[in-house]
Order: sequence, then structure tokens, then C-alpha cells
Amino acid sequence: MKVDLPHAQKGAAAIEFALVFVIFFSVLYGVLSYSFPLLLMQSFNQSTAEAVRRSMAVDPTLATADYKAKVESVAKGVLDQQLGWMPTAMTTNISKTAVYSAGVLTVTVSLPAATLSNILPVLKLPGGITVPSLPDTLSAQSSLQF
Repeated sequence: MKVDLPHAQKGAAAIEFALVFVIFFSVLYGVLSYSFPLLLMQSFNQSTAEAVRRSMAVDPTLATADYKAKVESVAKGVLDQQLGWMPTAMTTNISKTAVYSAGVLTVTVSLPAATLSNILPVLKLPGGITVPSLPDTLSAQSSLQF
């Protein structure tokens, strides 16, 4: 008796594809959903560090009040320039601060993670797991004493 093997495994390829596709799609979705918040964090860190660095170029011979205002102004201008690539829907929710006090300049950028839900779809898995799972606020801070 002869067994016809190609007909016996007709649906095996479809089942294998379905199983592999679920795994592949899960990994792809995870990579894509975490890449944008990581890009934002890298950009926030870069912009705060650059704002502090460029603020050191302000002329220290200015009067104390003028020096403080100029340092903070330069830092905020650099933040605006560095974060200019972001869409306006997000930039309206970004908090940018530059505070010069007691010889220390502290520059902070923060964004509520809820803002990202308008751009990134959040996947809710059974067991209360969300992908991407982000902190309440994405923030970066740089400071320098001069």
C-alpha cells in the first residue's frame, strides 16, 4: 500500500506559518514600540547636555541679574533648537526648564508618557501587561556648576 505524503501534510505549512508569524510580529512590535521612547530619551539627554555646554559661553562680566537671565535664555534657546525636529503635537506638552541658582545651571526636559499614547498604540495583554510599559514621565536633566 502506497501512502501519498504531500496530501497528508497539506495544512502543516499554514499552521507553522501562523505560529511563526505570531512570534515574529510580537518581537517586531516590541522593537518598534520601544524604539521611539528610547529615541526621545536620547534626544532629551543630548539637548540638555548641549544647553548646559553652550550656556558656558555667556560673558561672565555681565551684572548678576543680567548674567542669570542670559544663561537661562541661552539654555532655553538651545533646547528649542535641539528639540525642533519633534512634531508640534508633542512639543506643546514638553516641559523645558533652565534654572541658574547659586552658580549651578540645571536644565530639565520632561514629557508626560500619556502624550505618547496619541502616537504609539499601547497593546494591553492579559495579566495587566502593557507594551510599551513606560514611566509616567520621560525626563532628562543636566547640570553644571560654574
